[in-house]
Amino acid sequence: MSINIKPLEDRIVVKTLEAEQTTASGLVIPDTAKEKPQEGEVVAVGPGRFNEDGDERVPMDISVGDKVIYSKYGGTEVKYGGEELLILSARDVLAIVN
Repeated sequence: MSINIKPLEDRIVVKTLEAEQTTASGLVIPDTAKEKPQEGEVVAVGPGRFNEDGDERVPMDISVGDKVIYSKYGGTEVKYGGEELLILSARDVLAIVN
């Protein structure tokens, strides 16, 4: 997937993954009862923020293609090219999923 959004500093762009449609026991979850997804795939990564001295960039731990779990209410939702994306700070990412 190629997008034309370039995040700044330590921000990333995430394509959210769909929430589960059914429970483990097979019950269908209606749209109104679904929780906001907290997992997604990274589609763009910023260059990283500058260190405290302002002379070097701190490298990012996250790269394009990583599947991540992020804070429930973190980031800003945007619609771009017909897709719903989330722009969030690298600090809002809780884990990378293999």
